[in-house]
Amino acid sequence: MARLPLTPFPRAQPRASDEEVRSLTHMTIRRPDAASARAWQRMLSGRRLDLLDPSALDIEIEDIAHGLARVARWNGQTKGAHSFSVAQHSLLVEAVARARVPRLDRSLRLAILLHDAPEYVIGDMISPFKSVIGDAYKTVERRLLTAIHLRFGLPAKTTPQIERLIKTADRAAAHLEATRLAGFDPAEARRFFGRAPDVSPAIERDYLRPWPAETAQARYLERFKKLFGE
Repeated sequence: MARLPLTPFPRAQPRASDEEVRSLTHMTIRRPDAASARAWQRMLSGRRLDLLDPSALDIEIEDIAHGLARVARWNGQTKGAHSFSVAQHSLLVEAVARARVPRLDRSLRLAILLHDAPEYVIGDMISPFKSVIGDAYKTVERRLLTAIHLRFGLPAKTTPQIERLIKTADRAAAHLEATRLAGFDPAEARRFFGRAPDVSPAIERDYLRPWPAETAQARYLERFKKLFGE
């Protein structure tokens, strides 16, 4: 079992100005030229989130949970009666990270849970397509994640050490999903996601059977409230 000298996040203010969010990303994105075009998303909470210039004030966890529970991983190409959602994937990643490093600080676990949160509005784009689009997608994703972190009291930028932990757990979860749900053979999965992770039967049993959207949404919200309220 891994033993990493992880340092908890310092306490951060949950609110930040729009200028702070913009200053933490480096690429300028042009707005649509047409007067009728829009770059914002109306949320069920009533919020109107600007996708190119997001404000932490327009982010609600209920919108994130609702959206992620209805965004399919693997472009929907998974086994089962339900799509394997980004919400369920996020819970799997957090469970894998917790199993690897049992004494993770609350704020680190919250950051892991939220690692794919921008996908509640920009969707889960598969890696080959992300590489084609390039920096524009990554910049929008980074701005949204920055605003989400600030909204929930996390530092705008995670340390390289935490990024490595998230990436390791994310790749382990991807390997499990690929071989159990998405039709990859073990050699193919190893080539793209590394060696097969060693996880408990309980994690496989609980997190690798696709849930209905309502279940994924409820469990994501429940886990968020536990971590945010600790």
